[in-house]
Amino acid sequence: MIEAIIIALIIAADRITKILAVNHLKGAGSYDLIDGVLRLTYVENTGASFSMLSDSTVLLTIFSGIVIVIMILFLIKQKKRNRAINLFLLSISSIIGGAIGNLFDRIAYGYVVDFIDFYIINFAVFNIADCFITIGAVLFCACLIFDKRIIV
Repeated sequence: MIEAIIIALIIAADRITKILAVNHLKGAGSYDLIDGVLRLTYVENTGASFSMLSDSTVLLTIFSGIVIVIMILFLIKQKKRNRAINLFLLSISSIIGGAIGNLFDRIAYGYVVDFIDFYIINFAVFNIADCFITIGAVLFCACLIFDKRIIV
């Protein structure tokens, strides 16, 4: 099942980058990659996206776990359909992989490690898992809107 490999690769990429962030950025301030645009900044996020529900780690852990199980069941259901669309399966796999990456942090540390900082637009600091969740969600919605073969 190619989706399981994609999920595992996303989790691995997320873990590796977060380990690097902890080892090289924690307590070191920010490191500019593109001056005025992009820097690496270590942040411990106890909330969800944009630090919503800060200090609600238990609630977010339970919610994330439930969402992951639902998305895995949904992936299996879609995979069993003969009309399953590869891009749609990729979107679901991306969401699952990213969600598992962030869930790991919540369980292991009580917070999510964030480190990518687009400070040119004063955007929230985020991580690789967040990128895959966001890209997966956009692809998921696009598939639902534009591909009439998809039945939820």
